[in-house]
Amino acid sequence: MTSPASKISAALAQLEEAVSAGQLSASAAENIRNWLQQDRYAQYQPQVLEHITSGQWQQLDDAFWTIIPFGTGGRRGRMYPIGSNAINDRTIGESAQGLADYIRGITAADESLACAIAYDTRHQSRHFAELAAEIMVAAGFQVYFLDDYRPTPQLSFLVRQRQCQCGIMVTASHNPPSDNAVKVYWSNGAQILPPHDQQIIEAVSNVQSIERIDFQQALQAGHVKICTQETDEAYLKEVIALSQPGARDLKVIYSPLHGVGGASVMTTLRQAGFNDVELYQPHAEPDGDFPNVLNHVANPENPAIFNEIINHAQEVGADLILVTDPDADRMGCAAPLTMDPAGDWATMAGNPLSSLLTDYVLKKQHATGTLTSTSYIIKTLVTTELVRRIADHYEVRTLGDVLVGFKWICGCMDEAGPAQMVFATEESHGFLAGQHVRDKDGVVACLLMAEMAAESKAAGQSVHDRLDQLFEQHGLHHERTLNIFMEGSQGKQRMKQLMDKLRQHPPTQVGNLQVVGRRDYLHQLQYDHQGISQPLVGPHDNLIFLELEIAGNYIAIRPSGTEPKIKIYLFTFTEPGQWEDLHVALQQLLQREDQIETSLRQFVETV
Repeated sequence: MTSPASKISAALAQLEEAVSAGQLSASAAENIRNWLQQDRYAQYQPQVLEHITSGQWQQLDDAFWTIIPFGTGGRRGRMYPIGSNAINDRTIGESAQGLADYIRGITAADESLACAIAYDTRHQSRHFAELAAEIMVAAGFQVYFLDDYRPTPQLSFLVRQRQCQCGIMVTASHNPPSDNAVKVYWSNGAQILPPHDQQIIEAVSNVQSIERIDFQQALQAGHVKICTQETDEAYLKEVIALSQPGARDLKVIYSPLHGVGGASVMTTLRQAGFNDVELYQPHAEPDGDFPNVLNHVANPENPAIFNEIINHAQEVGADLILVTDPDADRMGCAAPLTMDPAGDWATMAGNPLSSLLTDYVLKKQHATGTLTSTSYIIKTLVTTELVRRIADHYEVRTLGDVLVGFKWICGCMDEAGPAQMVFATEESHGFLAGQHVRDKDGVVACLLMAEMAAESKAAGQSVHDRLDQLFEQHGLHHERTLNIFMEGSQGKQRMKQLMDKLRQHPPTQVGNLQVVGRRDYLHQLQYDHQGISQPLVGPHDNLIFLELEIAGNYIAIRPSGTEPKIKIYLFTFTEPGQWEDLHVALQQLLQREDQIETSLRQFVETV
């Protein structure tokens, strides 16, 4: 009979052969060796050995080629029973254990510790949530647990309400059904910011053993407290308090996309006075497979997922469609182009929504005299500048030098003073009003959007008409986002090569426009058209801006922090008063974007 040591030795030899044959990346082999040789991974060794002996090299490479980092939205990836690059009991367990170890290390010995935990409708989300609770209890934490599917912003609220040191939300947001994740929250209710994020990662990598106390035993002993009902009531009270008086004649169709938002959004809208709200039944049932969503990817940024809902809305004469992603922190919408619900409809991208909601909130507060010289809004670097121009109109400050990811917005909010923050937004359908949470809130966004749409209807205009008015007043803005996927270890290397080339040999022209400047936030340098550099004041990140010869037209490029892709943001702009026909001017901007996109895709292909 072959001994365990002999099996491992043979497997290690197979690893070397697979690397030499190009079947396995060197980084994957290194991580697999750790799982085979280190005691902390002993329970997973039989599965790893089985994969090696059966030659499942692609599965092994996918599962082990890297160690999942904390990105803009936490630790996220494909579920697989083994692997450092997969979501499984070990990586979730390490995340919780490392978080607990780090907090204990920076907290006084006599200080009480608490952690809030919630989860979404995905496969294994409840299992991972209970696992995290077992680990936090074993580490000496009191756990406040939401024992049914709940929105991510409600988890943020719970952290603050119970004065927890941290929170854990089990969700992969709008990713495919194969994925899951943990979003980790700090004591302020926001996702983890530097330096804590890297220090937690270090603590995670140093985890040897994972200590657990059985969930049911912890529950009986009072170390896990179920607080779902009281948290629901307190959270919804804060959300509804943000409601503004005004028109309510609006027929709304709402879809939670098989996620967590159903109860929260429906309750909020009804309590705010919207009595004609329909829950879209094909998407009503919580289901981690997202069975009735196109391609099973429940992302409100994708216009195609609205098609069937729009068909239904036209049939029943609805005025507005609202959608939240599976964990209900993002909001998307569609509305008729005219006042006729039976006519053509169109969805709205994140930037137009950001502009409309910014204008609505500022307009309402301006009318009530609650805006002051210290009031401000927050936007990210890749959110439309129309938001800034709207804020300027109301004489409100814009804090817009903020990196992608709502955690940076919330950090900015706490630093600048939360009481003066009027509205915060990012282009990827993230919005926040109020001080009750430190994350984007799809429930709040649905409320504000419904109020704005009802106000527009009462004024005899569509939501799209209202956006056109903003263009007429502040200039025509249009944006486009390109997602270029580069998966696996080779994709990661290619992303690095692309960002390096943009820094070393950037394009001098895109489309028909000259590149006249460049901002490199990684090296914090800005360059003029002659390539002469000077220091760049701003945040530090792997982000590059290309400034084009027409003022207000520019490009931003960055690797995604949550998915294996490069994100390219195109911003086009025409000053107000420089067109006679808005539709014609828009077509010209779209043509400009087409030319820019073609040039950029050609540039990417050279890498």
